[in-house]
Amino acid sequence: MTTQDPVFNIIAAEEKRQSEGLELIPSENYVSENVLQAMGSVLTNKYSEGYPGRRYYGGNEHVDQIENLAIERAKQLFHADHANVQPHSGANANEAVYFAWCQPGDTILAMSLPAGGHLTHGSPVTRSAKIYNFVGYGVTEDGDIDYDEMERLAREHHPRIILVGYSAFMKLPDFDRVKKIADEVGQETGEEILLMADMAHVAGLIAGGVHPNPLEHGFHVMTSTTHKTLRGPRGGIILTMGKVGNPLRKPEHTLENIPTLVDRAVFPGTQGGPLEHIIAAKAVAFEEDLQPEFREYAAAIVENARVLAAELQRLGFTLQGNGTENHLILVNVKDSFGIDGKFYETALDQVGLTLNANALPTDKGGAFRPSGVRLGTPAATTRGLRTEEMLKLAGWMRRVLDICVAAGEEAGLDAHEPELAAIRAEVKQLALNFPIPGIKA
Repeated sequence: MTTQDPVFNIIAAEEKRQSEGLELIPSENYVSENVLQAMGSVLTNKYSEGYPGRRYYGGNEHVDQIENLAIERAKQLFHADHANVQPHSGANANEAVYFAWCQPGDTILAMSLPAGGHLTHGSPVTRSAKIYNFVGYGVTEDGDIDYDEMERLAREHHPRIILVGYSAFMKLPDFDRVKKIADEVGQETGEEILLMADMAHVAGLIAGGVHPNPLEHGFHVMTSTTHKTLRGPRGGIILTMGKVGNPLRKPEHTLENIPTLVDRAVFPGTQGGPLEHIIAAKAVAFEEDLQPEFREYAAAIVENARVLAAELQRLGFTLQGNGTENHLILVNVKDSFGIDGKFYETALDQVGLTLNANALPTDKGGAFRPSGVRLGTPAATTRGLRTEEMLKLAGWMRRVLDICVAAGEEAGLDAHEPELAAIRAEVKQLALNFPIPGIKA
C-alpha cells in the first residue's frame, strides 16, 4: 500500500482555500484547465538551451514548434516585431533588457518604489541596483506620473533607459509624452535612449484593448509577466520592435537591433535552459487571449474596478489617485480610519478576502506596517463576478474595517470572532457560486 505524499493533501487544502475565498490581490489570477494541463506535461523533461532551430541539444523538433507558436501568438497579441518567451519571470525579463542595452554604471530612469514602482526598477535591495545607477521619478498629488520631474531628471542624468512601469499606479500613462522627453534629451546628448515599458500588471488590459499599448507609441521594449491579467502561467515575456536577427551573432549596439540584443541577453546572457512546459502554457494562454471573449473580460475588469473603487469611496475609504483607470486600487486606511494596512490585511484574510498591505507614496509606516492596502479585480472577474458583487465586496470590507477599529489591534480580533465568522460564511457562500477554472468541484 502506497502512502500519499502529504504535499498533495496540502495542495488540496489550497484548492479549498481558493474556492471558498475571493482573491483580490491585483497581481494574481486563475488559469484555465488547458494552461494547467500544459504546465504539467512531459515537456518538463526536456532540455532546450538556445532558440528554435538553434539548440544546443538534440530532440527539440517538437519543442521548437511549440516555442514558435508562443512567439507568433505573442507578436500578434501585442503587435510586436519580436517576442522572447523564455524569461522565467518578469524580474528576469527586466534584468535581461538592462543587460542588453546598458553597461555597468549606466543610468536608468524609472518610477521610484515609494511612488508605486517595482522592486526591479531600482530598489537598493536588488542586484540590478548594484550594477546600474537608477534614478527615481515620482507621482503628483493626484497620483499621476510627474512628467515634469521625469523630464528634469532626464536632462540632468542623461539616462540610457527611460522605464515606465509600476506595481501600484492607477492611471493610464502618457506614452507619447515620455517618447517626446526621450527624443529631445537624446538629441541633446547624441545618444539613443531606450524606451522600456514594464506592463506586467496591465498586459492583459493591453491585449484586451482597454489600455494603450506602449509599442504603438514609439516604445522599443515591453516586458511583462505572463500571469496576472494575461491569465497564463507564472513566467515572463519581452516584446520588442526592430530588426530581428540571428541571436548567435552579436549585432551592432543600436535600437534597431534591440530584438537580437535582447535575445542574446536572455540566453546565454542571463538564463540557461528555458522551461518549455511553461512556454507551452504561455502559448495556450496567448491563444485564449486572442479570442473575442478575452476583450470582453478585459473590459469587465476595468468596469468592476471602477465600481468597486466608487463604492469604497462612498463608504468612507480614501483612495490614492481618487480612484482607478485600470484594475488597481490603493486604499489609504491609515488616513481614513487610523489603522495600518497589515492589520487590515490580516483581518480580511480571516473572512476569506485576500489582498495585500501596500505602502503609499508618502508613507512613513515602512514596508511591514504600511498605511495602505492594494487590491484589484482580475481574479474575481475571471470567476464571473460583476458589478453587483463588487458592491458586496465593498460592503464586507467596510464591515471588517469597523471590526478592526473596534478591536484596536490584531490581538483584539479574537473578541470579534463571531462577527468575523458571520462575514466569512457570507463570503464563502458567494465564492462557491463562482467556481475557479481548472478546479473540479
